[in-house]
Amino acid sequence: MPKKKPASQADSKCTILVCHGTGCVSGGAFKIREALEKKVAELDLKGVAVDFTGCHGFCQQGPIAVVEPEGIFYTHVTVKDVPEIVESHLRDGKPVARLFYRDPVSDEAIPLYKDIPFYNRQKRIILRNCGHINPERIGDYIKTGGYQSLRKALLDMTPEQVIDEVKRSGLRGRGGAGFPTGQKWEFCYKAPGDQKYMICNADEGDPGAFMDRSTMEADPHTVIEGMIIAAYAIGASEGYIYIRAEYPLAVKRVRLALKQAEKEGFLGENILESGFNFHIHVKEGAGAFVCGEETALMASIEGKRGMPRPRPPFPAQSGLWGKPTNINNVKSLATVPVIIANGAEWYAQIGTEKSKGTAVFALTGKIANSGLVEVPMGFPLQEIIYGIGGGIPNGKRFKAVQTGGPSGGCLPASLLNLPVDYETLAQAGSIMGSGGMVVMDEDTCMVDVARYFLSFTQDESCGKCVPCRLGTKQMLDILNDITHGRGSMEDIDLLLKLSEQIKAGSLCGLGQTAPNPVLTTIRYFRDEYEEHIKKHHCRAAVCEGLVSAPCSHICPAGIDVPKYIRFIGEGKPAEALAVIREKIPFPAVCGLVCFHPCEAKCRRGQLEEAIAIRMLKGYAAKHDNGLWKENIRTAPDTGKRVAVVGAGPAGLTAGYYLARRGHSVTVFEALPEPGGMMRVGIPDYRLPKDILKSEIKEIEDAGVEIRTSTRVESIDELFKEGYNAVFVATGAHQGMKIGVKGESSRGVMDCAEFLRNVSLGKEVEVGDKVAVIGGGNAAIDAARTALRLGAKEVNIVYRRTRAEMPANPEEVEEAVAEGASVDYLVAPYRIKGHNGWVELESQRMELGEMDSSGRRRPEPVEGSQFTTSYDTIIAAIGQRPEVPERFNISLGRGNIIEVDPDTLATSREGVYAGGDAASGPASVIEAIAAGRQAAVSIDKYLGGKGDIEETLAPPEGEIAPLEEAEEQWRPKMPTVPVKKRLDNFNQVELGYDDKAAIEEAKRCLRCDLEERE
Repeated sequence: MPKKKPASQADSKCTILVCHGTGCVSGGAFKIREALEKKVAELDLKGVAVDFTGCHGFCQQGPIAVVEPEGIFYTHVTVKDVPEIVESHLRDGKPVARLFYRDPVSDEAIPLYKDIPFYNRQKRIILRNCGHINPERIGDYIKTGGYQSLRKALLDMTPEQVIDEVKRSGLRGRGGAGFPTGQKWEFCYKAPGDQKYMICNADEGDPGAFMDRSTMEADPHTVIEGMIIAAYAIGASEGYIYIRAEYPLAVKRVRLALKQAEKEGFLGENILESGFNFHIHVKEGAGAFVCGEETALMASIEGKRGMPRPRPPFPAQSGLWGKPTNINNVKSLATVPVIIANGAEWYAQIGTEKSKGTAVFALTGKIANSGLVEVPMGFPLQEIIYGIGGGIPNGKRFKAVQTGGPSGGCLPASLLNLPVDYETLAQAGSIMGSGGMVVMDEDTCMVDVARYFLSFTQDESCGKCVPCRLGTKQMLDILNDITHGRGSMEDIDLLLKLSEQIKAGSLCGLGQTAPNPVLTTIRYFRDEYEEHIKKHHCRAAVCEGLVSAPCSHICPAGIDVPKYIRFIGEGKPAEALAVIREKIPFPAVCGLVCFHPCEAKCRRGQLEEAIAIRMLKGYAAKHDNGLWKENIRTAPDTGKRVAVVGAGPAGLTAGYYLARRGHSVTVFEALPEPGGMMRVGIPDYRLPKDILKSEIKEIEDAGVEIRTSTRVESIDELFKEGYNAVFVATGAHQGMKIGVKGESSRGVMDCAEFLRNVSLGKEVEVGDKVAVIGGGNAAIDAARTALRLGAKEVNIVYRRTRAEMPANPEEVEEAVAEGASVDYLVAPYRIKGHNGWVELESQRMELGEMDSSGRRRPEPVEGSQFTTSYDTIIAAIGQRPEVPERFNISLGRGNIIEVDPDTLATSREGVYAGGDAASGPASVIEAIAAGRQAAVSIDKYLGGKGDIEETLAPPEGEIAPLEEAEEQWRPKMPTVPVKKRLDNFNQVELGYDDKAAIEEAKRCLRCDLEERE
């Protein structure tokens, strides 16, 4: 519907409109408008008007100001910005670019609101006037065509015709149930009675939802007009707008709008001289969530406690004070004037076959663009979250979205292509609800989410029916147990059973839908429940009953990170190393190459930047004075023998801890030197050989025998030699095929073999021009290695975007600094040799629909094929294990050894497996953790207790009080200048000195010492 210029602005050349929705008002919008008015008057700017509107819906960007008719959109405006806006833009015609909206993906500054994806991808019908008119002037609404639909309905249509028009439009209730609106009106219209009531349900109580509030604040007359039309259709003479008192601005504007409508003859006696009488009253609710249920709402209007009652009779037969009553949601009523104005056929063309029109959502949570979103029914979740919402901020991965408010279900990444409509959401286990949509990222614990929303519905239960009152309490108790490490596996089935009973036996919609978050999180994220119960592990590191410090909790090996950082801050690196050594035998290695998941969970990162945990570990390892050895204890000889196949991080770690438990351990390694992928997969410039050898020497000193150049082909032979248990940790050394024609051509190398040959000192020639296909750490290592071998041009080819690249960001940055280039969204499809070159035929890609992992699937761009010639192409798309057939153990997809996830036991008695061989390619720290887990299981199998825990560090002294945190970024890691790197494999990172390490350690917030309830 085209917007006409309000009368108040008709004589102005331009008008600056300041948003006066609740969000912007809380940010100082009143003062901003006053400052604008004062400055415009001070400069005596003729033809410039200052006005205000209701909520734009883009609350995250507020306070918002828009200059019309240009449509310049200013964000995060403050009073301090006013002089520049008035002088530069309103006087001199130069918009203030620094206040433009910036796209969260491209960082592009977008000056016009019509060009902002958040707006231009929506289809605004319910929100059509929001942000465009002054909600406190009825004239503005009338200028947009307001109250013309009422005039048409009253003067040109009968009640039956109005009802038929709404029925044919397909409009369904937007309050959550989705019942056909026209049919609901018809029931009430046909109900006998001399007094009927029309109620607008504006009791919006969902956490994070503000669709109805914003509509009433920004366009109250559209709701009133729709309500009057509905009253005419059913024959009601009295109406109530039930709105919670917690919405003071909405209450104020609704009351003002009612007075204006009555003054203009749109409300009251003999409306528009039609003979129809209708009066509207405002009832302010006290905030009980259950009063959103229509029978509880009516009880509240009657002055009773807001509690639902059984149905039938339905409100259409016996509602408010026993009279026929119709109740509609704010959004439903706001749609009615548009349907009457444009016709049922026009509206029915929007949406899906069964879900017509548009839906409004309050898009909140871990989303770049939060605010009000209106889209056609059937619009994909992916487009709402990524197209309009701008995706997940801070480079995080999407995890789930909850639709429908606190009683809605949580849907995983695999369902992002789901169309949003009543039927589809119900099939997935969720609901449309009144329009809440909460986005969650990888830092969200789904068990905790279920507990949070259930705690809300349990608190809001009116207590009238037993299933809801006691059932939700019992479910909440179980969830609290699980999130505090007291749960059992039987609890999951009990939650499912209780959920079904509560849904079946509850009196109203609150109880009937309250279990949805639990049902869907178990359905789609059951593994997280099992981790909480079996391992007392919360992968998001948020459950306070399980998590002391997020960094330690998320560390695969469970290193006490805050403790060793405190020691460093006190100038005690040797003591810090002892803490690290309590959990891992490779502190120096991890200090250089760990992918540091701990830093991703570091709470300091919420202030400015995470603690440099990996770098501090490396600092501690460099200050090894042997202190950690003073408390080493080795158990007496058990007489048991363990064979470890593979001298990588998993195998050596298992061997180390089993030797400490008194077992005789022999490690068999096929390569000429121990270390596995640490030795042959990670180049020396990242992990020098002498550092690795030194830490392996400590493992040998613990009693572990390592036999290199010894390939094991049969586990049976090991048992025949007298070994009592076997741990298979052979890694994943076999490179995977790209899957394109010609990949066996001369000049094409496998990345794993390439890095292995270089590491072992074999001569490798790559030529001047090299392509590396892949986006993981191995691909980056291959690129940087090729540069050191003399390549003049190295191009990394990756089929996705930088945000999806699995390689560590700092490694990618170093590769680019050294001269490598990265070609994103490019996929090879053929390789062929030509005139001594290797030609790589590729095509450009673009991101399409989401795949099951929550990433947008790359799709070919038609006509984008191109060919590039190289001396060498290195395929780095992954590795897989090589497991000898005579091992006779069960293998899964990708040749990965199948193991019990809790014990690492294989299909053979006494045989265990871990590391890359059982998980697929992972990281050093994950392999170390698998080695620890294997040591526990094997020790138990051999008759021990499986206790490998050690206390090597001395007790901490008195801990000084934590000073108030001020913004402070981590010290930059000193590195060898780029010009001095490329002709050698010397270590690039030089490490922190004492001053930098202590300074960085003191930034730690000491989360492990936090007082908890």
